[in-house]
Amino acid sequence: MTPRNEPPPPRGTIHLEEFDSQALRGNPLGDPHVRTVPVYLPAGYETSRLRYPVIACLTGYSGRGVMLLNDQAWQPNLPRRMDRLVARGAAGPAILIMPDGFSRFGGSQYLDSPAVGRYETHIVEELIPWVDRTFRTLPGPAGHAVMGKSSGGFGALVLGMRHPDMFGAVASHSGDMYFEFGYLPDIAKAASTILAAGGLDRFLAAFEAMPKKGRDAGLAMNIVAMASCYGADAAEPLGFALPFDPKTGELRRDVFERWLAWDPVRMIERHEQALRALRLLWFDCGTRDEFNLHIGARIFASRLSARGIAHVHEEFDDTHMDITYRYDRSLPALTAALEAPA
Repeated sequence: MTPRNEPPPPRGTIHLEEFDSQALRGNPLGDPHVRTVPVYLPAGYETSRLRYPVIACLTGYSGRGVMLLNDQAWQPNLPRRMDRLVARGAAGPAILIMPDGFSRFGGSQYLDSPAVGRYETHIVEELIPWVDRTFRTLPGPAGHAVMGKSSGGFGALVLGMRHPDMFGAVASHSGDMYFEFGYLPDIAKAASTILAAGGLDRFLAAFEAMPKKGRDAGLAMNIVAMASCYGADAAEPLGFALPFDPKTGELRRDVFERWLAWDPVRMIERHEQALRALRLLWFDCGTRDEFNLHIGARIFASRLSARGIAHVHEEFDDTHMDITYRYDRSLPALTAALEAPA
């Protein structure tokens, strides 16, 4: 929403690309390999000869890139927010790309999983190179950033750590981390729901038949999605192991250890040099986050500080939900860290 005494900012343009992904073709869940990917070009792109930095914007669990175009009451969508920030001089102009990481289970965590599909490959080897070929961009890590919220915040951190040759700046809003606090409470609840349904196959069938997905069912499906990304196991019927015993619900510690290998808190040690190479590592979380992710962010910040790795960690008084207004903090920081249009 633009204040009454402030003229509407110049608008960027939005291109909806029907992207035919070879990486996602033939994925194990039978999900579409053609994805609608919005690309935002800043105001003035068509009349200039400048090259612009690129920010990949990742949605949270159950989200798709096109959802970043949705209107909200009293809040601008992502392109209109970017228009406003640029017009005010708070952020520099940039190209925004909004990938679709949705799967049958609600999300991919933007990883490659033999049980879900090659979503990391899709972004790193297909989408970003395509943007660089198609639009006037500043290539390389000095011109590329990745940001996201919740599962998208997790994806931003992991892609930044694993691909420092591509992304030079990272922003994570309430990203999944410190899995012991973030996931374990919900694993217990998911175990109860799935066992009550008669097992995973019956739960999945019942879930897909529900005209409205209830809270408990949605929470259980979220754990199924995480298991399909973190716990791939070719010996299991669906290609992944649940983190609990399918008969008793007891935590399977060997499986959960595989989850922990993907915890950003634990990934610091393996990717220390990549983190040091970033122009910006920015993350935040609300102090009333329902998934305890504010505690994870504090631990992440503490471990980064112990290694002398530069970062920006912010907290704010809010929950996990409806925090897109925090993009007003991350987008200016990202564009300031990347090379300016040239």
